[in-house]
Amino acid sequence: MMPSAEVYGGVDIKNLSPGSLVDVETKSRHYQIECLGGKAVRISGHPRFCPQPTLAEVEGSATAQGQVEVGKIQPGKHLVFLVGKNVPVTTSEVLNVHVQAAA
Repeated sequence: MMPSAEVYGGVDIKNLSPGSLVDVETKSRHYQIECLGGKAVRISGHPRFCPQPTLAEVEGSATAQGQVEVGKIQPGKHLVFLVGKNVPVTTSEVLNVHVQAAA
């Protein structure tokens, strides 16, 4: 694995290699994401929806108006992901995104 780097403009999850790790700090929680390929991830950090690494799909980043930028995780916006392909979760505002790319 390579060292983790903060990504100021955000990251497009679909462009990351399987095995890449994304660390997302929001105003209220801290999420750890393992990329599995495409929008598929294993995510943890929410005490109700994903207290342990859980299979999910990243939908993208939502603006305050509810528009979603598909596949992206961006500071200043809200991460939206689906747990079990049918339970949508919208986080509080993303503060920081760090990526550790797969070797």
